[in-house]
Amino acid sequence: MIANKYDELNELLQNFSIDRKTYEFQGINQGYINDTYLVLDNNCPLYILQRVNHNVFKDVHGLMGNIANAFECLQDEDYTAIELLKTELASSYFKHENTGYWRLMTYINNTTAYDNATDEHIAFEAGRVVGKFHQLLADAPLENYVDTIPQFHDLALRQNQFKESILSAKKEKLETANEAITFAKETLEKLKVLDNSKLPLRVCHNDTKLNNILFSKEENKALCLIDLDTIMKGYFYFDFGDAIRTVANTAAEDEQDHGKITFERPLFEAFVKGLESNGPFLSKEEIDLLPWGAVFMPFIHGLRALTDYLNNNVYYKVSYENQNLDRCLSLFDFTNKALQEIGYMTQVVKKGLTPKV
Repeated sequence: MIANKYDELNELLQNFSIDRKTYEFQGINQGYINDTYLVLDNNCPLYILQRVNHNVFKDVHGLMGNIANAFECLQDEDYTAIELLKTELASSYFKHENTGYWRLMTYINNTTAYDNATDEHIAFEAGRVVGKFHQLLADAPLENYVDTIPQFHDLALRQNQFKESILSAKKEKLETANEAITFAKETLEKLKVLDNSKLPLRVCHNDTKLNNILFSKEENKALCLIDLDTIMKGYFYFDFGDAIRTVANTAAEDEQDHGKITFERPLFEAFVKGLESNGPFLSKEEIDLLPWGAVFMPFIHGLRALTDYLNNNVYYKVSYENQNLDRCLSLFDFTNKALQEIGYMTQVVKKGLTPKV
């Protein structure tokens, strides 16, 4: 079965403008959405081959246009570029009649990714590269970016989906998730404080969890952001909060022992210092809302996981029945801990970040 699978992948690669030879493959199982393979030649990694999940991403053409446009901007001596390999027809992706949409990207050798920050250096580097990413895309024309998942971080939409899932969920699931449902309803009220009306729209990554940042193994320097499927318009606090939920928390995303879930102040401060190392690029209004971003993003991810659990796991891949609920409870626990740190975070960002005039 494996041999046949790899034969199919080699046949698929013939549609891209690369050397014609027999390649080897290693499956990469880090992501929840796409199928990903490392492409090797004589054990030397060369490319990343991915099948784009068009059940999740309905507009693959728009998605690939977003990525191609972003890659053109993400060129800097302090940011490692990734390239899309063109097909024989000069497209950024290939559509196979049976297996769907595929893309091929250059592989950056001798790199690693972390699920959580283990020290302040990693946290600082994460902040630095997220800031650099936004600086490089600051002047990108917003009209060139389609919404790959419309209303992805729209709280009103996610709240409505959550309410609908409660109405259709099985009784036993509602009972099992009762604690999470109660917390969700309470937190939705608290998040009414968010006001986007004075914030500039930006081209955002929209999925800046730490393992979407590549680090050099040699220098432990953050090189670039990966997994740009969700790159589209958004607000900076989206990317800030999404990073903080995996930088300031050293526990796994679906950690069942909530005593291991923490809000590490030194890691938060290091991330903010990393952002500031790029120089001013945020408005005062953006800086003011950052602490609430650290609450909003883990919460909305947790709310989506809870909704998916109640809907019988139709969106996220799960390896066991209650994994979405475990993800939700873990994310909600960190949300609650971030809520307790609002005052502290406000002091740190106001002192540590210089507004752009």
